[in-house]
Amino acid sequence: QLQLVESGGGLVQPGGSLRLSCAFSRFTLGYYTIGWFRQAPGKERAGVSCISSSGGSTNYADSVKGRFTISRDNAKNTVYLQMNSLKPEDTAKYYCAVSTASPMYFGFETHEYDYWGQGTQVTVSS
Repeated sequence: QLQLVESGGGLVQPGGSLRLSCAFSRFTLGYYTIGWFRQAPGKERAGVSCISSSGGSTNYADSVKGRFTISRDNAKNTVYLQMNSLKPEDTAKYYCAVSTASPMYFGFETHEYDYWGQGTQVTVSS
């Protein structure tokens, strides 16, 4: 069974940085998209960023453009989310997920993602 394991969350001051990691078991599928989502208390889970299986295509939510960068290391089966200039409103539990919907799917509809990790907490506070 496919497993996704997030790490790298923690407490950081506003303006600080964190790098999240999502380690996943080797895929046998031809294509897929890996996404990062976040969910704050009392709010719906929302997409943050996603990256294609080749790493050649990425997408970002407007709220994180210019601050967050998604990347992947296929040799390590790991996807990263570098988060800079963090704000208190970035506080949430962050999840990585895999979508097998289409090689051209780079959206943030949660129902299009088939596999989910357990999440890692990010808290931005002074």
